[in-house]
Amino acid sequence: MAQAEESFEQFEEEEAEAPLGATLSGRKRLFSKELRCMMYGFGDDQNPYTESVDLLEDLVIEFITEMTHKAMEIGRTGRVQVEDIVFLVRKDSRKYARVKDLLTMNEELKKARKAFDEVKYAGIPN
Repeated sequence: MAQAEESFEQFEEEEAEAPLGATLSGRKRLFSKELRCMMYGFGDDQNPYTESVDLLEDLVIEFITEMTHKAMEIGRTGRVQVEDIVFLVRKDSRKYARVKDLLTMNEELKKARKAFDEVKYAGIPN
């Protein structure tokens, strides 16, 4: 029991020494603002606890890291391609549907930008 208390006290001291907006590993918080907005959108308080946001960000970073490592192993070694991500989420119907929706939207945006640029440049006399 005393050993657990010592570990917890040591953790608290290290946590207090960490700069605001950074983790114990020194990594800067990348998604805090977006996660706060998402949490509020899903019913949390407008200003959720920093600990909750930090925990969620740790989970997001862990997920992204694991998916990236897996994607690097399956396709062309050392490279991540869209097809590798689609392959990894193919058995999870919700993730697969979301990835497909995002890819479709991305293609539509590319086409719209291209059409806009063509109209924009076609109207300029040389």
